[in-house]
Amino acid sequence: MKQRPLVPPALCGFLLLLALIFTVSYAVGTAAGPVAPGMHRSGTSGDGGGGGMNTGEMGDMDMRHGSGG
Repeated sequence: MKQRPLVPPALCGFLLLLALIFTVSYAVGTAAGPVAPGMHRSGTSGDGGGGGMNTGEMGDMDMRHGSGG
């Protein structure tokens, strides 16, 4: 009696295609560069933080949520 393969060939092909799509997507994203002006990688500026939000640029924004009064 012939044994069936452990993993179906269609699944292997799908996973290979998925890996190829992610690889091409990463390459295109790297070539395109940042998505907005002034964006840079976190941790390269030496600020010791991990990409936190700079609240000094928020001005007088009201951060309270819910119905106001």
